[in-house]
Amino acid sequence: MTGEVFKGNFTQQEPITEEAIEAAVAVMRSGRLHRYNTLPGEKGEVALLEEEFAAYTGAKYCLAVASGGYALGCALRALEVKPGESVLTNAFTLAPVPGAIASVGAKPVFVGVTEGLVIDLDDLQVKISETGAKVLMLSHMRGHLVDMDALMYICNGAGVAVIEDCAHTMGAHWNGVPSGRHGVIGCYSTQTYKHINSGEGGFLITDDEESAARAIMLSGSYMLYGKHTAGPAPDVFEKIKYETPNVSGRMDHLRAAILRVQLRSLDVQVEKWNARYRVVEAGLRGTKGLTLIERPEPEHYVGSSIQFLLLDWPDAKIEALVAACLKRGVELKWFGAPEPVAFTSRYESWRYCEVQSLPESDRVLRAIMDMRLPLTFSLEDCEIVSRIIRDEVLRAG
Repeated sequence: MTGEVFKGNFTQQEPITEEAIEAAVAVMRSGRLHRYNTLPGEKGEVALLEEEFAAYTGAKYCLAVASGGYALGCALRALEVKPGESVLTNAFTLAPVPGAIASVGAKPVFVGVTEGLVIDLDDLQVKISETGAKVLMLSHMRGHLVDMDALMYICNGAGVAVIEDCAHTMGAHWNGVPSGRHGVIGCYSTQTYKHINSGEGGFLITDDEESAARAIMLSGSYMLYGKHTAGPAPDVFEKIKYETPNVSGRMDHLRAAILRVQLRSLDVQVEKWNARYRVVEAGLRGTKGLTLIERPEPEHYVGSSIQFLLLDWPDAKIEALVAACLKRGVELKWFGAPEPVAFTSRYESWRYCEVQSLPESDRVLRAIMDMRLPLTFSLEDCEIVSRIIRDEVLRAG
């Protein structure tokens, strides 16, 4: 091995700020961690967070929940998706998305991926026609936004409700419209590797009052829905409160306290991620054998990770590249690996789903290389990382 070696940690996040720690300590000192354990006249950290996230996204209603995956399953239940019903989703996504569909007894139907790493709109139209599906769970996988105007034109015309999985796009927008605001429901994650960090957690936002009411009842409010100050009026709950099951998944005040502080600086953090993304992108541009993902002009993305393609490389050559980069301290994830690795897997691995054939997408999926860009990296770190990848790609020939 020759050349420089990177010493950074790809899974090391920034520390929780002192302000957020103080907010969390105040909650612990109160002893009132449960979201409904509040004093008379007190909203509590969770309700305040819901109000603030609704204001941030421009949504009418917001529900804070235990995880992004819970938000996805709750959204499907709120739209009354039935067992056996076909639900469309991206072939390029992570396991919690089809997992949420399977958790309600529905049938995931995968839609192809383009070389831009977004859902294939032509295949989407075919799958809508073939399946008669009335729900699309759209994964903005790794922060890549499809042409949302075109997608909504297709879905609105076909009567397909869109749930947006925004786990990787909190803070992003398409043509000025925040991610999560095109579809009927937007779902977000606050897991450690997402854009605000509570270890686990998530949000569900919507402008649809009945969906919001169902989601709140599902999350475990029972008859305490009046404590949801970012929820619909009490009369909306009268229609559904006795027929909506409790599938508890509430957020607690402790997590909400640290998230409220982080939310205030989210836009600043987004710019920091994008600065790092641009450095790596510039360092890799023009590397023979490596295809960058070109971002469309209307997309304001959050560059918390970066992807590139090694199109038509044989498996052994990609495996050798991953190993060579790792020896030099750079951790690449390969979506084409024949077996799931950690949290990275492909649709063939999810054997609770019906077998599907997506040969054009398989070519893209086999080529996807993925890398985190934590904010603990400096811009100089990003230059080093890009030089190592470029060097090893060129060395591989």
